[in-house]
Amino acid sequence: MQIDLRTVSIKPLRQTFDHIARRIGPDKAATRYQEGTLDVQATHNFHYRPTWDPDHEIFDASRSAIRMADWYAFKDPRQFYYGAYTLARAKQQETAESNFDFVEGRGLAESLPEALKDTVLQLLLPLRHVAWGGNMNGAFITAYGYGTALTQPCLYHSMDQLGIAQYITRVGLLLGEDPSVLDEAKRQWMEGEAWQGLRRYVEDSFVLKDPMELFVAQMVALDGLLYPLVYETIIDDVLAAQGGTPIAMLTQFMTDWYAETRKWVDATVKAAAAESPENKALLEKWIAHWRDRAASALMPVAQIALGTQADALTSEMVSQFNARLAKAGVAL
Repeated sequence: MQIDLRTVSIKPLRQTFDHIARRIGPDKAATRYQEGTLDVQATHNFHYRPTWDPDHEIFDASRSAIRMADWYAFKDPRQFYYGAYTLARAKQQETAESNFDFVEGRGLAESLPEALKDTVLQLLLPLRHVAWGGNMNGAFITAYGYGTALTQPCLYHSMDQLGIAQYITRVGLLLGEDPSVLDEAKRQWMEGEAWQGLRRYVEDSFVLKDPMELFVAQMVALDGLLYPLVYETIIDDVLAAQGGTPIAMLTQFMTDWYAETRKWVDATVKAAAAESPENKALLEKWIAHWRDRAASALMPVAQIALGTQADALTSEMVSQFNARLAKAGVAL
């Protein structure tokens, strides 16, 4: 008996879901990101307005002063939906675990000069409270922002900040070899003079009601100055030159994470600013305000490691920040 095998092409009746097809066309296959993002949020048939906020629907675009004709105009250049996001973070976690194993297994933490180790503990450990604040703010935007194209990456950002706080804790335990270093870091966060400006910034961000202004305060201004200053400049450049290369290895996740996340933040700002002159003017006002506050709050923190160089390097970070936002269509 002879069996002939042949390939049969079966044309699908439709390429994607109807609500996706209305946006991209019926004959175009949708990506996983598009199917997991576009028009996912509920818009109709709400049972009641929240009793704690009767002026708004459960999902209500009017919570923000930013106005968008289509809240799905925001696009994530990373194309992150849940599957892509978890795969990307899993790879980064493998790298981070490998770095921790390398530093710990070869005793590199013990070989650090004591003065350098003390500087790292003073500078880095209180930042876990800042990262926890970023987790809270990302969760707020997820809850009260409008449109999955905005709230989905904010949720990922929120969980990333929680992971960063945990990595900072691990660095502290590795260097300090005693949980008491965490208690001292909390005391510095609550009482240390160098940290009170940043602590006030974080706590003031907790009471912002406009999710887009909170996006500016957290993702644009604070993250946009803190990560280049602390991780890319102080740790990767200044402290590494003083023998602190193991610290740069332990904080590689933060450096890589910021470089990736910045692309999404810039794309979001660019889309909102391009929507209307009113949006652009409001964003410029918000970003200038929170940029100045963040720079002022980070100055005494930078002095822990940089001393008299802190002023010049912080000013350089602000200049780079302004140039970056100019590319996104916001003039500062």
